[in-house]
Amino acid sequence: MSAVLHPGKGQRPSSPILPSPAAANAAAASFAALTARLDYLDAAEIDLVRKAYRFADEAHLGQIRASGEPYITHPIAVAAQCAEWKLDAQALMAALLHDAIEDCGVTKPELIERFGAPVAELVDGLTKLDKLHFNTREENQAESFRKMLLAMARDVRVILIKLADRTHNMRTLEDVPREKWARISAETLEIYAPIAHRLGLNQTYRELQELSFRYMRPWRYSVLSKGVARARSRRRDLIQKVQKDVDAAFETAGMAVRIFGREKTLFSIYKKMDEKHLSFAQVTDIYGLRVIVPTVTDCYTALGLLHQMYKPVPGKFKDHIAIPKINGYQSLHTTLVGPSGVNVEFQLRTEAMHLVAESGVAAHWLYKASVPQDESTERLGTKWLQSLLDIQNETRDAAEFWDHVKIDLFPDAVYVFTPKSQILALPRGATVVDFAYAIHSDVGDHTVAARINGAQVPLRTELKNGDVVEVVTAPVSTPNPAWLGFVRTGRARSKIRHHLKTLAQAESQQLGEKLLAQALRAEGLEKLPPDNDEYHGVWDRLLRFTGNRSRTELLTDLGLGKRIASIVAKRLMTLLAERGERPNALLISRERFTAHENVSQGGITLDGSENASVQFATCCRPVPGDVITGYLGRGEGLVVHTEDCPVGRRLQHKDAERFIGVEWSDEPVRPFETGVLVTVTNGKGALARVAAALASAEADITHVDMDDERAQDATDLRFVIAVRDRPHLESVLRNLKRTSSVMNAQRIKPGIAQ
Repeated sequence: MSAVLHPGKGQRPSSPILPSPAAANAAAASFAALTARLDYLDAAEIDLVRKAYRFADEAHLGQIRASGEPYITHPIAVAAQCAEWKLDAQALMAALLHDAIEDCGVTKPELIERFGAPVAELVDGLTKLDKLHFNTREENQAESFRKMLLAMARDVRVILIKLADRTHNMRTLEDVPREKWARISAETLEIYAPIAHRLGLNQTYRELQELSFRYMRPWRYSVLSKGVARARSRRRDLIQKVQKDVDAAFETAGMAVRIFGREKTLFSIYKKMDEKHLSFAQVTDIYGLRVIVPTVTDCYTALGLLHQMYKPVPGKFKDHIAIPKINGYQSLHTTLVGPSGVNVEFQLRTEAMHLVAESGVAAHWLYKASVPQDESTERLGTKWLQSLLDIQNETRDAAEFWDHVKIDLFPDAVYVFTPKSQILALPRGATVVDFAYAIHSDVGDHTVAARINGAQVPLRTELKNGDVVEVVTAPVSTPNPAWLGFVRTGRARSKIRHHLKTLAQAESQQLGEKLLAQALRAEGLEKLPPDNDEYHGVWDRLLRFTGNRSRTELLTDLGLGKRIASIVAKRLMTLLAERGERPNALLISRERFTAHENVSQGGITLDGSENASVQFATCCRPVPGDVITGYLGRGEGLVVHTEDCPVGRRLQHKDAERFIGVEWSDEPVRPFETGVLVTVTNGKGALARVAAALASAEADITHVDMDDERAQDATDLRFVIAVRDRPHLESVLRNLKRTSSVMNAQRIKPGIAQ
């Protein structure tokens, strides 16, 4: 009895019969063998395929495969497999040309000129996939490569051709040096076979598994093969009796069915034995029968007939018609107790379901070719697969078809490479900064620039599948708060926030130390006592007074305004006086003589480098040259107001002890933002002229707002601009007032409508 029992007429055996390499190559040696499979194409399309064959034959002239046969036998075999899936002429042409760019020096523009852009794109996509280097030692890496292969392919046909290519290479692996068998087989088993399964190409999936097992574990394959052959001969009569009884039962019921045998693959037997620790004798479902019926209703009717004939095994019934598998597979599975107590598995499905089960994603071409008017195509059962068929039939757009597949496969991920070919999965919409933090938090913190596929890009650039991303770092670089506006991953967001918080704490500590030192000078002490053993007792008693756990925490609280520096300084001076240290009377008088009259703490100099520890109030937006004062908000750090700011004055009236004297440095290190109100006459180009005037005055626009009342003669434009100092601001305002369309320009201050 053969491996597949009584195949139906014209039915390909579902269990792969592995052809000998010589036979496989001989069958694919000529274009004539391929032409016989192209009966579903019209004459013009066959001519295009023939043209591609001639070009490929010429390009590969003189090249020999490891078996010693002409290289062209390989492209022909790949195209033959694609023809079996009824792929279109473009796909067959790409299959014939798939090694032309890589091995023969043919360029993509040359392919576009000869065969058109769609074929060239398919060949180019296959060439890119060929360049990927797989490292299958880590299972999660293999899973990422599988997903990335699917994600990278802009057209589903690229993956189908690639699978056909790998299938033929595995069929002829015997000709390759033995030391390569394990690596190639492992790659096939871990990368390509699961892709075939995910796309529903079950026949290809089983064959790739079987061939991989054959070359990875030759001895185990041989032993199992002999065991299955012996079991087959022992159970031949039994299976034939079951099939005869079932045939008779369906004939009596008047149901037209096709019944054929199904044999479990050696790899699936081995896997089951390995995972469940079974002996070969304990594997009972090696053989089964597949029943093909006309309609979905007939599936359930046939199930009822079978359950009347033989008792079902409890827990061994699965309804994959009502609940299909994710790749579109549908069938009823039931295991029955046959004659002599032997379990026999039955699979019941319609012709449409069988086509999907064997060919999966390729089924939309098969349907189009074989049964375009068949109503059973409407009963594929899964909305996903049905929508694929609809898209393919309505648009004939392979790119749209594949996009739809990819949305279902993995809606939220992109797969990118590091320069060392490690693959990372990131959420869709992830940017270069997300990538940098996914590598390591230190890389993210010090990122300054990036290159994608060798080209310089902004850090906010969104990543695409297959991108090779290289991050440039610098030791002095730190995270930018603006990154929080575009990063997508929680890891990047939390790391940036943590760094900014730590940075703010460090800056607040420095500010607190400066404030305490200045307040101490007002008490007559030149500098802070050091944090050493000699003064340990002093600091310890001071911390008990303030309630802080450490000197660092106290200084940070002072910088954030949670403690008043003058009060802490007075207490510290008292503690030092108990040790016998006396204040310097001359220093006290000098500090009091120069101190600001309206503040209770010492002054501080600002140059714009203070970052998070100092905030410039948005109510008055002070710039260098303004008279300013500082408010130590509770937990906010130092907030700087202009001296005439009404908001600052109200705070000073309520909380005078929290104000300190601040002044500008002679040389600020950065521009400062301030508000400008520009009134313009309505008309074309008014905003453009104002923006040009600001640019010519070297003022950067950071924000712009305007009235909604378009019908009026005049419109107010509100800008937030960055200027160097007050003279620069006055120069900007003069420049604006000279601009046509501008009726007035003034600085926005509290009280002016904002």
